[in-house]
Amino acid sequence: MLEKVVIANRGEIALRVLRACHALGIKTVAVHSTVDRNLKHVGLADESVCIGPPPSAESYLNIPAIIAAAEITDAGAIHPGYGFLSENANFAEQVEKSGFVFIGPTADVIRLMGDKVEAIRAMKAAGVPCVPGSGGPLGDDVDENLRIAREIGYPVIIKAAGGGGGRGMRVVRTEAHLANSIVMTKQEAKAAFSNDQVYMEKFLENPRHVEIQVLADGQGNAIHLGERDCSMQRRHQKVVEEAPAPGISAEQRDEIGKVCTEACVRIGYRGAGTFEFLYEDGRFYFIEMNTRIQVEHPVTEMVTGIDLVAEQLKIAAGQKLSIKQSDVVLSGHAIECRINAEDAETFVPSPGTITGFHPPGGPGVRVDTHIYSGYRVPSNYDSMIGKLIVHGPDRETAIARMRVALSEMVVDGIKTNVALQQRIMRDKGFQAGGQNIHYLEKRLAERKNQSIALT
Repeated sequence: MLEKVVIANRGEIALRVLRACHALGIKTVAVHSTVDRNLKHVGLADESVCIGPPPSAESYLNIPAIIAAAEITDAGAIHPGYGFLSENANFAEQVEKSGFVFIGPTADVIRLMGDKVEAIRAMKAAGVPCVPGSGGPLGDDVDENLRIAREIGYPVIIKAAGGGGGRGMRVVRTEAHLANSIVMTKQEAKAAFSNDQVYMEKFLENPRHVEIQVLADGQGNAIHLGERDCSMQRRHQKVVEEAPAPGISAEQRDEIGKVCTEACVRIGYRGAGTFEFLYEDGRFYFIEMNTRIQVEHPVTEMVTGIDLVAEQLKIAAGQKLSIKQSDVVLSGHAIECRINAEDAETFVPSPGTITGFHPPGGPGVRVDTHIYSGYRVPSNYDSMIGKLIVHGPDRETAIARMRVALSEMVVDGIKTNVALQQRIMRDKGFQAGGQNIHYLEKRLAERKNQSIALT
């Protein structure tokens, strides 16, 4: 087992990693910016190192500073969490070259999956179902691009090869707008990702977002831990996640899971990973692979009883997977609500000091958060301050438990999106299950229009 791990992240995921390390007897080093010296995991870590001022570029994205922290504390490995440098192939490469273990896939695999065009090519070769598309980057030949679009069939979507998080995408519904849309998306991609390559896919009108969680040891062994439904989204950002996905049969789960694990073995994948799919009319279409632990990993942990972060650490230590596919049994239903420091109506961030905090409890309730009474939420980072997760024997019970848990949650001193999550749990469409990725935004737009009409 690893002896000492640098946690190269902040907030709830840093605390989550610290807990997994300590449970395995691994010492921890918390790196932090100057504004984050009072984070909960910093106080609980065996050692801590300040790596720079509040701006991410000067702290949590500062590769030399993080590697230096590992050197001066004599750590053996670095866990990147999610976000920041977690999917940065250059970071993974520099960590390994500096003599440390990167807790995640190899740099080559991260690079492969980070380039959406190459990732789709690799997945097609591995037999993973993909959205009909250009099969490669688009050139400057307008007539050829028009031909590709006609062959795919409108509407199509132009995507940045190096994109992610809902950025670098443009839907095109008619031939008249295609050429200009490609040029504009290329310009945006160059500015945002330093890579102007774009590709084209069929635009699915009403898909769901269903993803498959995998674990692989890089030694020829891989398993899947079922699926999650992450279709409740706003501006391409997930708001609510659940496992298993409503309406997915055991046969479908086994079939797509087997394809994903075979792909992991084929590309030499190591660690925890997630295959993200659009799901429409009973079919899965691969869109990308996240080569890290996901924000929503707790719902999978709740229905499988498997500690995903602990498995990451064991795999990074060179251990073979101790879990076989037959050991993975899904039990009950789990739901996660992301709790953000933001106005529930306007979504404007709400940094500030938390004057009172009372987390909910009860059967099947889990709260993953780094906040506490007196903690000051900084304005420098993502607004997520925690995750509320519930588990029940079935989906109906899980929703009921989430409603109770949300009603118990108290966060004073700042605004949060708890009221939004309460509305979602009461929503008849959500309760029915199986809604598409546009559902939440449509409901929010309807609410806004009703409010305008009333005033």
